[in-house]
Amino acid sequence: MTAHAPIVTIASRAEHVQRITTPAGLEAWLVESHAVPLVALEFVILGGASQDPREKPGLATLLAATLDEGAGPYDARGFHRAIDDLAIHIGFGADRDAISGHLQTLSRNVDKAFGLLKLALNDARLEAGDVARVRSQLAAELKRDANDPDSMASKAFREAAFPNHPYGRPVRGDLASIDTLTREDLVALRERLIARRDLKIGVVGAIDATTLSDLLDATFGGLALQNDLAPVAEIEVANVGMRQVVDLDVPQSTIRFGRPSITKHDPDYYAVVVANHILGGGTFTSRLFREVREKRGMAYSVYSHLNEYDHCPMLIGAAATKNERAGEAIGVIQEEFRNFVADGPTEDELDKAKKFLIGSYALRFDTSTKIASQLVNLQLDGFEPSFLDERNGRIAAVTMEDCQRGAKRLLGDGDLLVTVVGKPAGV
Repeated sequence: MTAHAPIVTIASRAEHVQRITTPAGLEAWLVESHAVPLVALEFVILGGASQDPREKPGLATLLAATLDEGAGPYDARGFHRAIDDLAIHIGFGADRDAISGHLQTLSRNVDKAFGLLKLALNDARLEAGDVARVRSQLAAELKRDANDPDSMASKAFREAAFPNHPYGRPVRGDLASIDTLTREDLVALRERLIARRDLKIGVVGAIDATTLSDLLDATFGGLALQNDLAPVAEIEVANVGMRQVVDLDVPQSTIRFGRPSITKHDPDYYAVVVANHILGGGTFTSRLFREVREKRGMAYSVYSHLNEYDHCPMLIGAAATKNERAGEAIGVIQEEFRNFVADGPTEDELDKAKKFLIGSYALRFDTSTKIASQLVNLQLDGFEPSFLDERNGRIAAVTMEDCQRGAKRLLGDGDLLVTVVGKPAGV
């Protein structure tokens, strides 16, 4: 009799997700787990830096940074003391498309934690002195970035890729605008953005659905029903084929490159994911790493990844090399793109990429906060909880033909928008 290896089954992730609708009509996804006495909440409200007034970039970032600087009966110091005394973590952030927030607390302090989150969302003081202090902190960061090659390369790439579009403006603002942002600006933006519409919530931990439902209504139920978002146009990466140099007297050139990609709901999306992993997403195993670093020793790191803004899916990558080899490095990157389109991956590359992408997926679920974040991201992307079990199957189903087609759709003719900061030769 021939012995067979045992069949290993992976427990369903989706079956643990409870979809909650509260009496006030709020929706949330919950994974209840009492293994440790912790609760983690992540939420997102659509409308981030893309909603900044044209002349006031950085406003959403400043708003997110000041929501926990005093609220209700607490001044800034009192609010931070209240959360620190109970080992509660509350924070907010802004990206191009959303305002986000998170909460972590011991389950025994869950009522007080949600109460403090409610104050920050509904009754943040936004006092002029606190606004000025946080604004000066952001200005200090911007001054440091003004001569940082990585920041300069990202700025130049962004402005070339998204001309006359909100994505072309800086999320954290700039030195020309940051000091013009006022408390009145923050209050006006908060009234436009912080609302129950487009609110996505994920919760993981030692809390049941009934208790969570009551806490969510108490925390978010007082927010306005509707937001007031300005429309953001769909856009593709512009100026593909252009090479742009920002002169900086440093010995190394910092490179950014990119081109349009496809959305997560495109049937070829997972073929594109696999293709990009082989090309530049696999870090130490990718073709770009092998050709640029290992074979030619031109860069310590080189990579590409898929960046899915709400209104512009794109491929973006980076490298850094000595000034005298910058043009050569860009040429190798572009040549590798075109070779990949022409010839596709090898069977070994395809097999290893799929195994890595499937095996590493579990790392997205190794903490409560990561799981809560995944729940929110699925809601933002318009997927059902079942996707948690389907995702690896979609990767496994990618065939050689699929990957070749995905590479052609992702890389096209191999042309790239390239920005370089330094004194690059041959660009």
